Amino acid sequence: MNLPEIAIALALAWGAGLRAYAVIFAVGLAGAMGWVELPGHLEVLQHPVVLAASGLMTLVEFGADKLPWLDSIWDAVHSFIRIPAGAALAALAFGDSSNAVVVAAAIVGGSVAAAMHTAKAGARAAINLSPEPFSNWAASLSEDALVPLGLWLAVAHPLVFFALFAGCLVAAVLLVRLVWRGVRRLTSSAT
Repeated sequence: MNLPEIAIALALAWGAGLRAYAVIFAVGLAGAMGWVELPGHLEVLQHPVVLAASGLMTLVEFGADKLPWLDSIWDAVHSFIRIPAGAALAALAFGDSSNAVVVAAAIVGGSVAAAMHTAKAGARAAINLSPEPFSNWAASLSEDALVPLGLWLAVAHPLVFFALFAGCLVAAVLLVRLVWRGVRRLTSSAT
């Protein structure tokens, strides 16, 4: 287990919490096009069937994520997809390690994906309350750009990725706290 492997595992889990299909598609495409050499246990992501399925779902999610009412439903359903995907992708990154390392990677990967998904879904639910669509589109497009940037940084500049990752975790904690305060205020004023 080395620094680049850890960065890749965290990037896969982190990205899955935001855009699971885009992570699978981007990593698989990068491997298939020869832009990066995927480790043997991640090569399955560049299989044409996996690329077709993840590419199709990336397009569907890209559209669904731009419509505020559909975005909230999509995020709710994907609570059951993004978190296990983050766990599986992080475990897959250490596929040739000991069973203990693979299980630990799955635990950490699932937790990272859950943190990112919770922050994303909570922030987007708050943004979706706005009657204008521009803030929703800006948030969605930012996420669309952030995922490939994070994946690239994990491969090319792991230490820079770790700084981005730490910043995202801090932002996620702050966002979850803000959303939770808002929910408590709403429920206390309703009673």
